[in-house]
Amino acid sequence: MTPGLVAATALLSALSVTVGLGVAGWAAGGAVALVTVVLLDRGLRHSGARSLGAANAVTYARSLLVAGVAALVASGGPAAAIVVLTAVALALDGVDGTVARRTASVSALGARFDMEVDAFLLLALCVVLARTVGPWVLIIGLMRYAFVAAGVLLPWLTVPLPARFSRKVVAAAQGVVLVAAVSGVLPAAATVVVLSGALTSLCWSFGRDVVWLAEQRSAGRAAPRPSDDVVRVAP
Repeated sequence: MTPGLVAATALLSALSVTVGLGVAGWAAGGAVALVTVVLLDRGLRHSGARSLGAANAVTYARSLLVAGVAALVASGGPAAAIVVLTAVALALDGVDGTVARRTASVSALGARFDMEVDAFLLLALCVVLARTVGPWVLIIGLMRYAFVAAGVLLPWLTVPLPARFSRKVVAAAQGVVLVAAVSGVLPAAATVVVLSGALTSLCWSFGRDVVWLAEQRSAGRAAPRPSDDVVRVAP
């Protein structure tokens, strides 16, 4: 993982020279990069994988971009720079999955890694918007974490969910809407409207899954013990 940390340092250095990063920016970006390395190494050892693999390497590259976004957010960097890094990260979002399928390397670790990168990126964008639109926007970025936390207390929430195309659409829409809102291309009133729509769709998606899980519990299906491999792979 050392090359990744070197790449993260290079990215933060480039951002520092071009747009400027304060101590907070370096601390945030460095922390995200370091925590990613530690957790990914733990995940690889837990899954028994011998190497990162091509698909996870793409996701790891995305995580470095997210570290850059976190650095910009913490240092109050320009919205344009945040949008550029986020756009590249989102563009690569479908690449890792495609590579995994074509190389027959789809795994629970890869799905979890991809989801965590997406979730943190959305949260970082919400932090930016909370400063101008209002703290309610943070609900979008925190909802997934609240779902995971609830699963610790209510194991029946950790039952694997059926694949749903609508869930993927809602997840993709969050990124598009948040990037558009951060870019400032929309009038203030329109920004509130689209963000409200994104939050509504997210609540609907999570709510439908919770209802389905509750039905499975009522039907007497046993809930698995919470583990790192049981995740909700999308909003």
